[in-house]
Order: sequence, then structure tokens, then C-alpha cells
Amino acid sequence: MSQHFLLSRAARSLSLAKVMRMSDDQAYDAFKAIRWAATEGEPICPKCGGYVVWEFKARRIFKCKQCNGQFSVTSGTIFASRKMAIRDILGAIAIFVNGAKGHSALQLSRDLDCQYKTAFVLAHKIREAMASEAEQSLSGEVEVDGAYFGGYVKPANRKEDRVDRRRVMHQTGKRQVVVIMRERGGVSTATVAKSEKAGANAILDTVQAGSVIYADEGSGWDVLHRRFLTHRINHQEAYSTAEACTNQAESFFSRLRRAEIGIHHHVAGPYLAAYAHEMTWREDRRRISNGEQFLAATAAALGHPVSRQWKGYWQR
Repeated sequence: MSQHFLLSRAARSLSLAKVMRMSDDQAYDAFKAIRWAATEGEPICPKCGGYVVWEFKARRIFKCKQCNGQFSVTSGTIFASRKMAIRDILGAIAIFVNGAKGHSALQLSRDLDCQYKTAFVLAHKIREAMASEAEQSLSGEVEVDGAYFGGYVKPANRKEDRVDRRRVMHQTGKRQVVVIMRERGGVSTATVAKSEKAGANAILDTVQAGSVIYADEGSGWDVLHRRFLTHRINHQEAYSTAEACTNQAESFFSRLRRAEIGIHHHVAGPYLAAYAHEMTWREDRRRISNGEQFLAATAAALGHPVSRQWKGYWQR
């Protein structure tokens, strides 16, 4: 019996201990090499794109000869205006990608010995960078499915006092559906909507015409027949029939549910989309080593502009 990839040596190419043992100079050089990989770590002005840059000796900042602008290794990125040391940021990314089912902000704050607020914003900045890498267009054979999150209504103590929590009148209004679109053998993307029917509009905008759609018998997917060749599967009868199945979409929801139950305990509201995009990123990269995941997440963060949602979040 062959060994599972995640248990093999090839899946472990990142050592957290090695990252945290870096000196400040080594961490700084690693940051430069990842951000400016195209020029082998030579800085490029984020304002005008100039290549002729002077480096200050007293402080780790640069000055562009073309526009006279000053910038640092994190200027113009999602880590702009940082106060945390670069080595700690690299360690946070390494810890974050090593979490098989995600990593909570509380645990990250303990790992880094920082305030919960700092860890919360840092984790969401990494998630935002991951979400920026999501594919905007899918084609070929695409599996779609939806699952509801949030809006939990605690059942009454006595059985005779309990109500049917599936009915709209007995819900809190916070219940949302995550819709996953996943290419077979390819990439995936997710969106959040109030219902599967509303989520079907995102499928029409994301999946290219002429693709083949695999879905269940939910009525929300009926609108897909107008544009795509669809294969539907009745899950009350079977999980799959010939080629009609949504097993890859269900695999994504399994990961998201495990993250909700085992790590975060509550995933809902305005942050639900961030967690959904994180899990699509993890699911699409589950077959590459943790070292490659670390480089991909760091490059995405350093290539992402300043976050308009998370910059100054706690200061409103």
C-alpha cells in the first residue's frame, strides 16, 4: 500500500524551528528575496517602478532615484505600517500554513506571544492575500454545491417546546450559504450568498459557457440548465451515479466543517467568506509541500496591496 502524500517526506520541506532561528538580517533578506523574486531580491520602487534605488545604512529603508520616494520592504504591501518584526511575520505565516484545518487567532497569539487583536488582524490579512489568488473564471467539468453556516438556534430543553429550526420563521436571519465551484482536476473558488438560488448567479458569472456542471437535485441549481450541460445526482438515492457526483465539492465542505468545529468553533457573519476562501486555497494546494505553501502565501501577501478592510481595523 502506497504512503499518503501528507505522510511522506516530500510533504515536509519547511521547518518552523529553522524559520524562528533566523537572525533579523536573514529574515530581512528572505523577505526581500520573496517580494522581489523577479530581480533576485534587488528592490524596485513600489511608487514608480524604478530600478535605481539607494539603501540607507542607518535604517532599513530605500530611496528611489527616479521619484525620490522612500520605501521599506513592506511598503505598499498588506504588511505596510507593521510593528511586528519581520522574523515574527515569517513565523506567523509558517504556523498558519502548517495548520491542516486552519489556525485560530487565539492560538496564534499564544505562539507569537502577542495580543489577540494583533494575531486576529494578521491572520485575516493572510486570508485576504490567499483570497486574492482565487481564480475568477472556471471551465471544463465543474462541480458545484452549497452548504449553510451560521444562524444557529439552540434547541429548547424540553422536547415539547422545540420547533423546526429549518423553517425561516424560526431562524435568526444570520444563516448564509457557501457555494463552492470546483474544476475536476483543477482549481476552485467559493462565494457566500443568502441562498443556493442566489449563489447560482455567481456560478453563471464565474463558470464559462459550454462547461459541464455537476450538481445535486437542489432546486436552486435549476437555472443552470439554460447555459450549461448539467448532470444531477439525487443524494437520497446515491452519492454518485456513473460520472454524476459532487465528491470534490463535498471534500471542500468537509475541510471547512472540520475547521469550524475543531478550530474556530464559530464561522459565520461578515468573516465567513474569508474562511471559505482560505479553505479553497488549502484544498487546491493540498498536494504540494508545506514549504511551497509557505512561499506561495508569503508571495501572495507581499504582492497584495494595502488592505482597506484590515488596516486600522481596531481603530475603526
